[in-house]
Amino acid sequence: MALDSESRWRLVRLKKAKGDVPESNEITIQAATLQDIPQCAEIYNYYIRNSVVTFDEESMTLEQWREKFTWLTSLGMPFLVAKSAGGQTLGFAYVGPWRQKAAYRKTVEDSIYLRPAAIGKRVGTKLLGELIEQSRAAGVKEIVAVISDKGAESSIALHERFGFKHQGHLGKVGFKFGRWLGTILMQKSL
Repeated sequence: MALDSESRWRLVRLKKAKGDVPESNEITIQAATLQDIPQCAEIYNYYIRNSVVTFDEESMTLEQWREKFTWLTSLGMPFLVAKSAGGQTLGFAYVGPWRQKAAYRKTVEDSIYLRPAAIGKRVGTKLLGELIEQSRAAGVKEIVAVISDKGAESSIALHERFGFKHQGHLGKVGFKFGRWLGTILMQKSL
C-alpha cells in the first residue's frame, strides 16, 4: 500500500532523528558501476510501489536496470551515485536522451532518486550539481526535467534552485493508483 505524503515525511523525519543517514559532508558523488545497480534498482522500485513521482507501475528487474545502465553509459551519458562513508548508495542520478530523433542529440532528460531517509540531507543537491557539470562536459546543451505534478514539490524546488525554468504543464497524462496525474516540464540551458 502506498504511503501518503504526510506519512512519508513522518518516516523520513524519524529516520533522520535516528541518524540513519550521514550528514552531507560524509557523502561522495561518483560514477556508478554495475555493482551499484542493485541498490539503484531497490531505490527506484520503492518509488514505483509507493509514490507517483515515477509513472512506472511495475518494478524493474535487475536485468532491466543493467541494460539501462549499459546503454546510457555506452552513449557517454553520466550516471552517478551518492555514497555514504560506509558505501551505502543513498541516491542516484543520470541523464538519458530526451527523444530518439537525431536532432534531439544534445538534449537530455534528468532523473534523480534518493533513499527516503536521505531526503533533506542535500544528497539531491550534490547529485544534481555534479550531474549538470558532467552533462556539460559530455556536450549536452539542454536538460529537461519531467516531474510529476503531485508529490514531487521537493524535486521542483531542487530544479528551480539550479536555474531550471518552468516550460509547461501537461495535465492528466498519467493514471496511477486510481488517479490522474500530470507533469511539470522544466528546462535548463548549459
